[in-house]
Amino acid sequence: MKDIPHFVFGIFGNAFALFLFLAPVITFWRIIKKRSTEQFSGIPYVMTLLNCLLSAWYGLPFVSPHNLLVSTINGTGAAIEIIYVLVFLIFAPKKEKTKIFCLFVLVLTVFAAVVLVSLFALHGQNRKLLCGLAATIFSIIMYASPLTIIRLVIKTKSVEFMPFFLSLFVFLCGTSWFVFGLLGKDPFVAIPNGFGCGLGAVQLILYAIYRDNKDPGKKEVSDPSLEIKDLANGKPQVENPTPADEQV
Repeated sequence: MKDIPHFVFGIFGNAFALFLFLAPVITFWRIIKKRSTEQFSGIPYVMTLLNCLLSAWYGLPFVSPHNLLVSTINGTGAAIEIIYVLVFLIFAPKKEKTKIFCLFVLVLTVFAAVVLVSLFALHGQNRKLLCGLAATIFSIIMYASPLTIIRLVIKTKSVEFMPFFLSLFVFLCGTSWFVFGLLGKDPFVAIPNGFGCGLGAVQLILYAIYRDNKDPGKKEVSDPSLEIKDLANGKPQVENPTPADEQV
C-alpha cells in the first residue's frame, strides 16, 4: 500500500512535466511560420535536452530502482527537445546555428560519457551516485532558467511576461516530483524538484502581488536587451531574448 502514493505522485509528475515540455510549441510554430528564430535563444532547449537524457538514464531500473516513471517522462521530454533543437538549427542564422550545433554535440558527448562510465566503470551504489549527481545538477539548472523572468517581474512590477499557467505548472511539476522523491527516499529526485517547487511558489507569489500590473511599457527598464518596442502595431512589448515560454 505504501507504494500507491509514490506511484500516484509519479503519474501527476508525468502529466505536469509533459505540459511544461509542450509549452514552447507556440514559440516554435512562430519560428516555422516566419522561417526565422528571430532573437529567441536555443540554449535553454539544448540544456533541457541534457537534463532529460540524464534523468531518463538515472530512472532506469539497473541504475536506480523504483524510478521508472522518471525515465518515461524524461525520455518523452528528450524526444520533444530534440525536435525543438532540430527546428532551431534549421531556421537559425549561420552564427547562431554553429553555436547551438556545437553545444548540441557537447551535450551528447557529456551524456555519452556518463552512460559509458556508469556502464563499464561503476556498479551498484556508485553507478547510482554518479548518474544521480549529474541528473540533479542539470535539473537545478533547468529549474533555474525562470530566474531571468522573476528578475524582470520585480524590475517592471508587471507579470506581462510571466504567464500564470506556466508558473502554476512549474510549481505543480516540482511539487509532484519532490513528494515522489521523498516517498521513494531518493534525494536525487527530491532535491532538484524541491528547488523547482520553491521557484514555482515564488513565481505564483509574484503573480499575486503584481497581477493587476500588466503594462511594463510604463516602467523604465535599464537593461538594453529588454528594449520596449513593437514595429508591427505600436503596442508596448518586450523584445525579450529569452521568451516566457522558455522557462522550462
